[in-house]
Amino acid sequence: MMIKHLFFDLDHTLWDFEKNSELTFKQIFKERDFPLDFNLFMDTYRPINLEYWRLFRDDKISKEALRYRRLKDSFDRLNYEVSDEDIQQIAIDYIDYLPNYNHLFDAAIEVLEYLKKSYELHIITNGFDEVQKRKLESSGIAEFFTVVVTSESVGVKKPNPKVFEFALEQANCEPSEAIMIGDSYEADVLGALNVGIKAIHFSDEEPADTSVIAVNSLPQLKQYL
Repeated sequence: MMIKHLFFDLDHTLWDFEKNSELTFKQIFKERDFPLDFNLFMDTYRPINLEYWRLFRDDKISKEALRYRRLKDSFDRLNYEVSDEDIQQIAIDYIDYLPNYNHLFDAAIEVLEYLKKSYELHIITNGFDEVQKRKLESSGIAEFFTVVVTSESVGVKKPNPKVFEFALEQANCEPSEAIMIGDSYEADVLGALNVGIKAIHFSDEEPADTSVIAVNSLPQLKQYL
């Protein structure tokens, strides 16, 4: 059956999470005049944040625990004492400031304009509901997408089949009519394949599965779509 719908992940696929997150922390560091080496903090924070996101995706911690523990563990690792009250406020500021930065991956808008001519475009994201929609608006790409599904709106996270099934229902789309494009092999690629949706892996790393199309830049999608 002809492909009619493309489902995109948002963070690390269209929206440059690492760059925008770093700019957000720079703002927080400047406001609080932290005496920490900023690059050292970011090098410490990134893997900790990634691990807590894995736990959150697997329903092993709450959203509140994720927001607090990734900061607490980073400061502890650097032997820098920050009160619980301050950590809670930094966590709030981070979520509040993050969508104000709107760097996208190279050629994102150009590629979306190209794809929009032939497909219905949608978003499936594990990000927080209150943040993801602001990211789409502030980065100027909200208009491209017909359906935006966050894990919070469904109650489960990718790769849970319910997220993809809900998105298909909202888009009035059969699995055979769709392709999922995302950076996470487990959440995006395997999650989609498990419900019969084709997938394209967006990653700089070597393909985890050579039977799945992999691209390392958005313009490369034009080779297949």
